[in-house]
Amino acid sequence: MIERVKRIVRRYWPRLRLRTILLLTFTFVAALPGVGALFLRVYENALVRQSEAALVAQGAALAAAAAVEWRDGEPIAVPSLPPAEAPSIDLRLTPILSDRPGPHLAALVKDRQTLAWTRRVAPVIRLTARSTGAAILLLDRRGHILVGPGGGGSHADLLEVRMALGGDATTTLRRNRAHRPAYMGEWLARAADLRIHHARPIVAGGRIVGVVLLSQPPRALFAGLDADRGKIAIGILLIFTTLVVLSGLLSRGIVRPVEALGAATRVVASGGGTVPDAPTTAAIEIQALYRDFGSMAEAIEHRSRYLRDFAHAVRHEFKTPLSGIGGAVELLQDHPDMGVVDRERFLTNIASDAVRLTLLVSRLLDLARADMAAAMGGGTCDVADVAKQVADADSRRGFTVTLRLPSDLPAVAVPAAAIASVLSCLIENSGQAGASRLTIDGRQNDRSIALTVSDDGPGIPPGDRARVFEPFFTSRRTTGGTGLGLPIARSLLAAHRGTITLLDGEQAGAVFRITLPVQAND
Repeated sequence: MIERVKRIVRRYWPRLRLRTILLLTFTFVAALPGVGALFLRVYENALVRQSEAALVAQGAALAAAAAVEWRDGEPIAVPSLPPAEAPSIDLRLTPILSDRPGPHLAALVKDRQTLAWTRRVAPVIRLTARSTGAAILLLDRRGHILVGPGGGGSHADLLEVRMALGGDATTTLRRNRAHRPAYMGEWLARAADLRIHHARPIVAGGRIVGVVLLSQPPRALFAGLDADRGKIAIGILLIFTTLVVLSGLLSRGIVRPVEALGAATRVVASGGGTVPDAPTTAAIEIQALYRDFGSMAEAIEHRSRYLRDFAHAVRHEFKTPLSGIGGAVELLQDHPDMGVVDRERFLTNIASDAVRLTLLVSRLLDLARADMAAAMGGGTCDVADVAKQVADADSRRGFTVTLRLPSDLPAVAVPAAAIASVLSCLIENSGQAGASRLTIDGRQNDRSIALTVSDDGPGIPPGDRARVFEPFFTSRRTTGGTGLGLPIARSLLAAHRGTITLLDGEQAGAVFRITLPVQAND
């Protein structure tokens, strides 16, 4: 089951860049404190609104009961009901007033109807206050306190009382000087030292006969958190689940692929194995890194094989002249009385082998320079001018070179020295093979120039055609051939994005095709 889920995830996993994965992770982690603070703000505001709604409901019920008692139990006409009152307090927007002042002295209430009404309503108000914990005052139509603390005083000058006597039920937020912290960390709560005050008019017989004034601190933030701990625990669980998912994203996208690549690299470095394909869940940059490491491993393996083969060929090529020199020296040392003719013959052999070694070393240096030509920077030239200079130089030595090049050939992105070296190598090989005439044809393709070089010599035997570009392969070893001319030519051209190939020509001589990239126009 788990493996099936993994396969589905790997199949539909989105291709993400490394910077995208890091941005998502860091953004989420950086947003957590802000999200937590916002949650506390919103949650506390919701608690305050709950407290306000409860206070408004109490005030509405008490005002209705007091209105009925004013009519001495007679039913009263209920007008068309307005929409239910929505909580109006917002801790961000609602102004916070100063602590409610104490009542000021007022004349005693002497109205018999009011006194009788007070006696009937007082038990209801006191029982309600005891049950809900709210402070409830009953005021007459002049703002005098009839029931509640401060009886005999007046709150007629309070903002909420004035608005209630004007017919509008009003809720305000005021400071609470009597508040004492009850929870550790209560300073995080904005409403901890506030108190909600609600004043509602009592309407009987079409007129306002009094006011119900209620006040209560809002529901405490930490008490609310404790009451809703189940929901909050689910939220915390979701956050940690998201963090685990992000950790898995980082692990699958970065850590695990890098560890696997490190292990594969160590195996490749020890001479075995290959770099595996990048996991589909890896970041785009990690996948590109896998491809680059794979290409590098292939290049290293190719270069290692090349060096092994090259070292073997060098050892083989140097072994014969060195053995000849060593044998001749040993004979000369063992026979100091050797005849003059024999001594001259051995010394001639030593000189010949030394010349061959010098030539081999020189050509090996040329091959090394050709392999490193890409690091020396490119150049441009007119291929027709270079071919003409090479033809003139060889014509003076009795070798005929015919040029068939269009006059409008563009410049090529290959140095003149490289082209001259390649053409000279082909002319030299043709002359050594017995040819006396060589033709160079040229034409322009889309993004390159093709030169066809053909001679009138005996050509290359079919059995040797596949090996002519191998280092040290030569059919003229006895006449001084090193087998490095064509490999050097191929390396020179490859360093500048050119090629040289042997064609199957219908004529008897050898035919080579050289392609040179055209210089790009900026």
